[in-house]
Amino acid sequence: MKTTLIAHSPDADDIFMYYAIKFGWVTMKDVKFDNIAKDIQTLNEDALNGVYDIVAISFALYPHIKEEYAPLRTAVSFGEGYGPKLIKRKGEKLKRNFKVALSGEHTTNAMLFRIAYPDARITYMNFLEIEQAVIDGTVHAGVLIHESILTYADELEVEREMWDIWQELAGDDLPLPLGGMAIRRSLPLNKAIEYEATLTKAVQVARDHKDRLSKMLIERNLVRIDAPTLDKYLELYANDESITLSPLQYKAIDKLFELGYEHGFYDAPVKIEEYLIPTEYKELRNA
Repeated sequence: MKTTLIAHSPDADDIFMYYAIKFGWVTMKDVKFDNIAKDIQTLNEDALNGVYDIVAISFALYPHIKEEYAPLRTAVSFGEGYGPKLIKRKGEKLKRNFKVALSGEHTTNAMLFRIAYPDARITYMNFLEIEQAVIDGTVHAGVLIHESILTYADELEVEREMWDIWQELAGDDLPLPLGGMAIRRSLPLNKAIEYEATLTKAVQVARDHKDRLSKMLIERNLVRIDAPTLDKYLELYANDESITLSPLQYKAIDKLFELGYEHGFYDAPVKIEEYLIPTEYKELRNA
């Protein structure tokens, strides 16, 4: 039996969307799944280096790996009126060239931040270290991601929502594309189609059994937050819109890529649907 490793982040939405597989609720014939959790920038770098067959990525990274990986239609996280937060110490006024901590060069929030604040002095660090770095004064501000957008310290305040930056740049009321999954193109196409179907089912099953799964994650100390915060967080980033990409989400991703191309982050325009796994292959094969 082949063992397939899925690399995802350690934040609660990725854990939630994968663990229907880990707990054996969803299986795939002749495949045993295992997982590894790393911070999102490390996963982005691993994708650039082709380390894993299936890996979580920031959407902003995808144009850099489009020849080696196909985007999956499932296990996606978008912001809908919310998203990462630029925070600072309460009462502090930020100068034009303020020093800021971001969670990684290839994250979506980093690209949007760099477009909006071209004069800021950026330092990159693990997302778990950003809040304390702002509190300690190591940096003037930081962009919080994952669960920390709900749990940051009282001595901090929001300078600006990344959602607002996105709306100003995108020009439409589009959801903010944050993260998804990618699969190696060199895998056999029929197998890649099965992987995508299995992962899609896992997210669907997780949503269908949200209360039971959430309780198990809490009891096994698999997430860093308490039950009420987990419930709120999952409705933000592992909701029913995470099961499979919608036409509006495709439009939002294309807009993100358009902005990246216009501001010099990519060397060519990219349309997300041109790089998806062609699932019609399975239908034609079975006809």
